[in-house]
Amino acid sequence: MSEPNAGSTSPRSGELPAETIQFAHRMFDAARNGDVPLLKTALEARLPINLTNQQGNTILMLAAYAGHTELTKLLISRGADVNRPNDRGQSPLAGAVFKGYDEIVKALVAGGANPREGQPTAIQTARMFKRQDLLEILGATDEDLQEQVPLIPGPPPLT
Repeated sequence: MSEPNAGSTSPRSGELPAETIQFAHRMFDAARNGDVPLLKTALEARLPINLTNQQGNTILMLAAYAGHTELTKLLISRGADVNRPNDRGQSPLAGAVFKGYDEIVKALVAGGANPREGQPTAIQTARMFKRQDLLEILGATDEDLQEQVPLIPGPPPLT
């Protein structure tokens, strides 16, 4: 759980007091559950907007992936990094495309999310899942449509 700050190092989670770790977990749970009042209060008390969990997921990533439009818009309005990938290289926008949360996709794009960031990108994700309706919202170009699309992961091979 860290907030990037140029020129400083963040303590390792083992060095943080247990109460701090518990508080951070409450904030991540609030994002997953769409608890706007709790997160709004925490942000007003200076909760780092780009706080990340052990997988590199920000509060915005968790809120967007869980389908919480109001919370996603609040976090964007407070300056959350809409392009910050998690530790697997996934962007909040690609996650929203994958989950089919059209209003969140629109909010993230309006907030400056880059549809060509992450692995796979939001455009590639829309193409993988045949979400032609989102390609226009994402600003897909002819070049994007010619690009190789990663394969959808399937079940493990039988042995």
